[in-house]
Amino acid sequence: MSVETGLFGVALLFVLLALRVPVALALIAVPFVGITWLLGLTPAIGILSSTPFSFVANWTLSAVPMFLLMGFVAFHAGLTAGLFEAAKAVLRKVPGALAISSIFACSGFAAVCGSSLATAAAMGRIAIPEMVKSGYAPSFAAGSIAAGGTIGALIPPSILMIVYGVFAETSVTKVFVGGITIGLLTAVSYAVVVLLTCWLRPDIAPPRPLDAKGISARQALANIWPVIALIFVVFGGLFSGFFTATEAGAFGALGSIIIATLTGRFGWQVLRNAILETITTSSSLFIIGVGAAMFTRFLGLTGVSSFISSAVSGADLGYVHLMVIVVLIYLVLGMFMEPFGALLVTLPVLLPIFRAEGIDLIWFGVLVVKLLEIGMITPPVGLNVFVIRSVASEYATVVQIFRGVIPFLVADIVVVAIIIAFPQLVLFLPSWM
Repeated sequence: MSVETGLFGVALLFVLLALRVPVALALIAVPFVGITWLLGLTPAIGILSSTPFSFVANWTLSAVPMFLLMGFVAFHAGLTAGLFEAAKAVLRKVPGALAISSIFACSGFAAVCGSSLATAAAMGRIAIPEMVKSGYAPSFAAGSIAAGGTIGALIPPSILMIVYGVFAETSVTKVFVGGITIGLLTAVSYAVVVLLTCWLRPDIAPPRPLDAKGISARQALANIWPVIALIFVVFGGLFSGFFTATEAGAFGALGSIIIATLTGRFGWQVLRNAILETITTSSSLFIIGVGAAMFTRFLGLTGVSSFISSAVSGADLGYVHLMVIVVLIYLVLGMFMEPFGALLVTLPVLLPIFRAEGIDLIWFGVLVVKLLEIGMITPPVGLNVFVIRSVASEYATVVQIFRGVIPFLVADIVVVAIIIAFPQLVLFLPSWM
């Protein structure tokens, strides 16, 4: 074993990432070169050839394309189109109703999607024009949707949580359940931001309720029965123990196709678009995962994981100090990397530390996903911000959208502090399972 080689490999990885080398390529190249240096070319080629199969053949990972297929079918078939109208009908008398409705509509969309980017894109097209027309500042309107999109990875089914569960070798279902509380807490914290903005800055967010015109709450809720049915299928099966998180993906995908067919919205074009997007997204995720698996093996061969765990234990860091370090790591990485890359680059190093410290990995998974989602709206590489810019370019610039998300970033930091201070908020639902 050569700890020095391993540490050099870690440093080289971050140099390559800083040079904008694709995450998957950097994660594969560094361990391949390192293993060649340590063991020779033949073992390195053997690991390179066997790792893709051993990683992709993981049964739990089959949930990823299934949940993606469910979300894409629901989106392209228009099953989620009524969420915003339903939220407006229910919340029309609340100050800042449009912004709050868009945030809770994001939460509903997240329950059948699992992707921050898809949530932000879908709701941005619908909500931002209406909010600007009603007197909201374009920056605040766009910022609220960019922030609301981050709920997509917190409320199950979450692709990030599935990948975390596989690498952490912990229950994906329990990580899902633990994320529900934090997803809802995030939505409530964003709603509080809107209410405070309506009170303090009515020129940015009009406090007046919505007009009485429009469909009734009963009609709006009737329009979203497909989403409610999908949520019932996925969550009902998970919580009852009828099927696992992996099986939930298959039931959800089948359910979305059946419901789209029953509503007359399913066709060849919907199926084609959903399958193509599922294949494209799954492929990009899996190749990063293969690289992360190789990097994990490389760190194990060099003894870096044990070295870092021993160093942290020897430093006798307290719980608060350790959490501050973790939060800073993910906030900084989130400024420059997309969530999957940041997750899979850090897990091989951080998981052994948390196992050694006896910290609950289900709780840690929810915290990590929350921190990664904060990175989706932080400059300079806040992906949700750029998605909103692409779907609402006539309303706000990138700089204006980043300015609009600042109040929501403050709310996110408060939520992270609550997660760290009160771990049972995450763990009390999984403890019932």
